[in-house]
Amino acid sequence: MYWTLELASYLEDAPWPATKDELIDFSMRTGAPLEVVENLQQLEGDNDSYETIEDIWPDYPTKEDFFFNEDEY
Repeated sequence: MYWTLELASYLEDAPWPATKDELIDFSMRTGAPLEVVENLQQLEGDNDSYETIEDIWPDYPTKEDFFFNEDEY
């Protein structure tokens, strides 16, 4: 299982919190690439509820990871 920013972006609008099956269903309905569905199928907990993308991909970058100072603009 591997994630990239592009693949993870398909889950940004997912109905969080969601189970593995709900995320797979959402990905297929929204036309996400096959890699996204395959990654979700490899998740271990079938009945686990995921609160955010960070529960699936702990290294998902947040706003704090970027050095853009919004106050300057």
